[in-house]
Amino acid sequence: MRARDLAELVRLPAVLTAPGDSLVGAAAAGWPHGRRSWAMPVTSCCFYLAGMALNDYADRELDARERPERPIPSGRVRPGTALALATGLTAAGLGIAGAAGGRNALRAAVPVAAAAWAYDLAAKQTHAGPVVMALARGFDVLLGSGGHRRAALPACAVAAHTLGVTWLSRGEVHGGSPRAGWAALATTSAAAASTALLPGSSRRANAAGFACAAGYAVTVGGAQARAARHPDADTVRAATGVGVRGVIGLQAALVAGTGALGVAGALLSAGPLARLASKAVSPT
Repeated sequence: MRARDLAELVRLPAVLTAPGDSLVGAAAAGWPHGRRSWAMPVTSCCFYLAGMALNDYADRELDARERPERPIPSGRVRPGTALALATGLTAAGLGIAGAAGGRNALRAAVPVAAAAWAYDLAAKQTHAGPVVMALARGFDVLLGSGGHRRAALPACAVAAHTLGVTWLSRGEVHGGSPRAGWAALATTSAAAASTALLPGSSRRANAAGFACAAGYAVTVGGAQARAARHPDADTVRAATGVGVRGVIGLQAALVAGTGALGVAGALLSAGPLARLASKAVSPT
């Protein structure tokens, strides 16, 4: 087993979409963890990577039929290794949150981990799957805020976008339906529009956030609209990939609504980070 096989198992480039969740929550709540705020994005990354490993463990029989090139069905990674990796990363995330943020951070981290495991092991193939995944990402925003209610709107925005992309991504192998495409477009548009309502430290910061949100909605929304008109597997897969990249832009827009950090985030979302995230595959 090679390191690159494990990197493929956990979709390593896509982990760039995870730190923004808790950063958005922390910025919205006024950085409640102070100098230890760095620990919450690290926790988010641990949970994200654990969820990806667990995803392939849970889907190993399905992937043997539909995606035989993936690490487990191809024999490059053992199922037990994937499960152990998911367990270890989850424990690491909980440990980091508790060590850096105390009981409050640990209490906020548990729902994120629980939602990720519930999605992969129980909810993914049910109608509740997209909702559970949306809850996981929304809880991840609250992780960074220490549970502060000022992060409720960013949490809802990220959850709404996740709901749409997860629903849409169900058609990446066999094609989707126009209803899924239009629903994804609606949730993405609502998520982007909500950034205009965020309280900011200045008009300039709010303008940066709104501009980034508008670009995000046009890019991701356009891909989702194409998937609604042509719900074949290739188009749905492409729209889902754009959605993964677009999460970075949305998170940058949300942070921009709370201060000048969002300006840097918006620039990063258009640069190397976005190009690296474009290599990520669908979380399903």
